[in-house]
Amino acid sequence: MPRRRFPGILFALFAFAGGAALFASDGERPLPRPPSVPLVTHDPYFSIWSPSDRLADGWPVHWTGRPHALSALVRVDGKPFRVMGRGPWGSTPMTQTGLEVFPTRTVYVFADAGVELTLTFLCPLLPSDLDVLSRPVTYITAGVRSTDGAGHDVQLYLDASAEIAVNTPDQKVVWGRLAVPGLEVLSFGSRDQRLLEKRGDDLRIDWGYFYLAVPRDLRPVTRLGSSGACRESFWNDGWADEVADEADMPRSVSEGYPVAAAGFVLDKVGAEPASRRWILAYDDRFSIEHFHRKLRPYWRRTGWEASQLLRQAALDYDKLAAACREFDVALLAALTGAGGAKYAWIATLAFRQSIAAHKLAVDVDGTPLFFPKENCSNGCIATVDVIYPSAPLYLYLSPPLMKAMLRPVFDYAASGRWPFPVAPHDLGTYPHANGQVYGGGEESEEDQMPVEESGNMLILAAALARAEESVEFLRPYEPLLRCWAEFLKDKGLDPENQLCTDDFAGHLAHNANLSLKAILGLRAYADLAGRLGKKAEAKAYAATAARFASEWLRLADDGDHYRLAFDKPGTWSQKYNLVWDRILGYNLFPAAVADKEMAYYRKSQNRYGLPLDNRKDYTKLDWVLWTACLTGRADDFAAL
Repeated sequence: MPRRRFPGILFALFAFAGGAALFASDGERPLPRPPSVPLVTHDPYFSIWSPSDRLADGWPVHWTGRPHALSALVRVDGKPFRVMGRGPWGSTPMTQTGLEVFPTRTVYVFADAGVELTLTFLCPLLPSDLDVLSRPVTYITAGVRSTDGAGHDVQLYLDASAEIAVNTPDQKVVWGRLAVPGLEVLSFGSRDQRLLEKRGDDLRIDWGYFYLAVPRDLRPVTRLGSSGACRESFWNDGWADEVADEADMPRSVSEGYPVAAAGFVLDKVGAEPASRRWILAYDDRFSIEHFHRKLRPYWRRTGWEASQLLRQAALDYDKLAAACREFDVALLAALTGAGGAKYAWIATLAFRQSIAAHKLAVDVDGTPLFFPKENCSNGCIATVDVIYPSAPLYLYLSPPLMKAMLRPVFDYAASGRWPFPVAPHDLGTYPHANGQVYGGGEESEEDQMPVEESGNMLILAAALARAEESVEFLRPYEPLLRCWAEFLKDKGLDPENQLCTDDFAGHLAHNANLSLKAILGLRAYADLAGRLGKKAEAKAYAATAARFASEWLRLADDGDHYRLAFDKPGTWSQKYNLVWDRILGYNLFPAAVADKEMAYYRKSQNRYGLPLDNRKDYTKLDWVLWTACLTGRADDFAAL
């Protein structure tokens, strides 16, 4: 559950993916729906969302926008309705009456023909339980009750398209059934099984196997066949007859869009709700290529196969459903208490989105490794300046996941592969973590981010030591930390012409915000040195950081604000890096610095927010949120 070892500002940074006001009044309604509603949110490949106003308005999609079709239909006393997806053509949607998104659940409510149908997508993303968090399993539960006092005969249908198991629909798939005690299990997979073959950004998985499972004791009806035939058969006749699985395979997904379909018959549903459940799972078999070794997903570390995963998922449902409700209630209460209902809404979406952008794999010795992927970017894996903005969530809720994110970076930097005295930018292109690809890669320092990444790693290391109240994880990396601190001492105060995390803005020398990161990185190393028992070194680096902070005030001052670059009067920029001075309690910069900057920001905003700096109108919502936290005042945050 939420940790209390940081000031509330860290909790405020939790919602780095959002941009609406944090301190909404209690009476203000959150937005009617997220820009895209999370349905299945496990990792960069098993990631399905609904971008539609209503669940039946369109097909669910992978985060890249490609259809990953899920379809749900219902018949009430013989009258059919569409609940999820667009098929069959000409079908009537059931009236959607509600939608709520929780940290681990998405709940839709529908009503028609005298019944209310609740469709719940449960992803057990419990940060304190890595075994469960790593399971690529989503439960979909349909709850039905009568609302008119009469009993109703109800039939339920759900299918999942083979699109989920391929990168593009021209790829061929095979399908079949898996024998699992107590379950009916349908499966799809690509014919060619191109295991970890592709790397990049706009990609879907095309290896491993998708599973749709239902409890056998509830007498489900199941089918494997083309989408049109399965959906139209149910729409027209319900589960009238058993139909054999289609055997025309392998075939391209685009040839009939084969689906795995399963459903139930419920007789005389009354006011007492009746429920049925489906399990969606994806076994990728191997998740990440880490220096040319293929890593298993974390849930497989004890030798589990798909059958054990599905069996245990079915057995654990009641326990996990209760644990997820408890987690959701507690986290939402803490979020609402920190910033109001709208903040809780934003942070909930940030939680789902961030976890879905990571993969929890296991090293050969059983150590968890948590790999983030740059989405809608260049597809880099384990990017340090992507870990940096996502860190507040994991520092607050799961320091073990923070360690699992930092460990691959530390190990790479400590290896003979990485030749430079600065922290790396990335480990490769997802899902290949075989060495940096950004800029000059391992060959040259051209287009690197030396101050950015070195400062990030030092700040995050100090924050992790604070979160765990221990420095033992970092002790083996002490030479690296000192090396990066030495670099920042030489090059950090007045950075040379280089990129920072906002690389789309281009190279910039004398970057004042980047200098802030370097100064805080030096103070972070002083903190770490003290925890490591090196008192004299800690004192020396703390003094250097304090001296640099005093110099920064002189170099950056531009009257009523601080400059974008030390040599450019009349410029300005967001100083979002300054927020760590408050989080870590270093107090290198007087409160007047944040006050002066905030006053300038509040008069520099455009209609759609505070620009990143004076050069362009564009902005980044993560940094807007961090900047909005600088003074700690609710009115300042609300203004931004």
